[in-house]
Amino acid sequence: MRTAYSVETVRAAERALMARLPEGALMQRAAAGLAAACAGLLGRVSGSRVVLLVGSGDNGGDALYAGARLARRGAGVTAVLLAPERTHAAGLAALRRAGGRTVTADRGEEAIARARLVVDGIVGIGGKGGLRPDAARLAEAVARSGAAVVAVDLPSGVDADTGEVRGAALRADLTVTFGAYKPGLLVDPAREYAGVVRFVGIGIEPPPADAVLQALQHADVARLLPTPEAESDKYRRGVVGIAAGSARYPGAAVLAVSGALRGGAGAVRYVGPAGDAVLARFPETLVSDAGPAKAGRVQAWVTGPGAGDDAATVAEVLATDVPVLLDADGLRLADRDTVRGRGAPTLMTPHAGEAAALLGVRREEVEAARLAAVRELAAAYRATVLLKGSTTLVAGPGGGPVRVNPTGTPWLATAGSGDVLSGLAGSLLAAGLDPLDAGSVAAYLHGLAGRFAAQGAPTGAHDVAARIPEAWRNVRG
Repeated sequence: MRTAYSVETVRAAERALMARLPEGALMQRAAAGLAAACAGLLGRVSGSRVVLLVGSGDNGGDALYAGARLARRGAGVTAVLLAPERTHAAGLAALRRAGGRTVTADRGEEAIARARLVVDGIVGIGGKGGLRPDAARLAEAVARSGAAVVAVDLPSGVDADTGEVRGAALRADLTVTFGAYKPGLLVDPAREYAGVVRFVGIGIEPPPADAVLQALQHADVARLLPTPEAESDKYRRGVVGIAAGSARYPGAAVLAVSGALRGGAGAVRYVGPAGDAVLARFPETLVSDAGPAKAGRVQAWVTGPGAGDDAATVAEVLATDVPVLLDADGLRLADRDTVRGRGAPTLMTPHAGEAAALLGVRREEVEAARLAAVRELAAAYRATVLLKGSTTLVAGPGGGPVRVNPTGTPWLATAGSGDVLSGLAGSLLAAGLDPLDAGSVAAYLHGLAGRFAAQGAPTGAHDVAARIPEAWRNVRG
């Protein structure tokens, strides 16, 4: 599992380690990892033109020491000093001893235009807001140059703690991060600026309990997947109820059932007006027209996809004493106080537009501050919230680390994809996973299935559902 930590936690861990090491040792470790990453990107170091964008903080020192290592291997290294009077003195001396040269910011564009590689050491993890005008001008020059860009720890101009980008920022092809992941490297919009992220261990050990973000990996998901035992039957494995669809949107019911059938529960009950359509596609579904309260035993409900204005069914499901997944129209129709007052867990799965409506803000505000939005929703509704999008996040109602999903593809932005995800997550709830794990595992499998279905081309929601078993087997190894 990848874990990300706040700036405050990372700095505390760095201070604790530096107190036990010779002065400058930690920066040398970081510089060595940075130089190795730059060399790998260059391929041939000797004769390559490298430009360092150097600010006043330790990131600038890392860049200077790494530049000195590259210069000793024959690279032509030029450091553009944005704050000459506050440049890291020892790093600057090391670069000059290795044969590197320096220029001031007003000469930076000329150097950048000839560079094959640019190293971004302008602002460290404590930076807030966008780049200042002189740095923004250099970032524009970098974008025009076509040079490869390596960011030191974090792209300059993005917020390490929140993933927000509040102004001009530098886009990297590769970010070399030291000691611990920072939330901004894993959450959009900042993630988009980081490019490929390479982790370099330098010996710091933040307390695991202080993690603010978690990203599951294959092994983590494999441990959470439900597995039937020798004595299992369809009821012991869990039954998920799907109360979805309408005369206008029968397809939402079919797609939610398609995801649920592949989510680990032993059986799927469907309640709603799309029973004939569901049975035509999935005859194994247990269909009822008696309403949720009389449909029979279930361990979890999914409600909302394609529900239209059927508030009565949504309310009936929320009145049950089993976990409920609330999606799509159900998010709009559900009473907030009812959700907050439920005795059983609730998992809400909005996209950014739905989250914005629930919070009473513009969609752009949610997309710009996804981490804050998912936390606020979870607290406001006392529910687990899965915020769908370019970075899918899952937050519990009691705080703690937010889960960020590392799988997926932009091709998943297609009609009905969210209905499949709802059914899948609801099935995992019925199989016994708690809402945080059910949402995280569902997003992970759904993202993998989307990749397998698309393979770089358009795909449909039904194709995604069909590839869930392949994603499941892939995770199991």
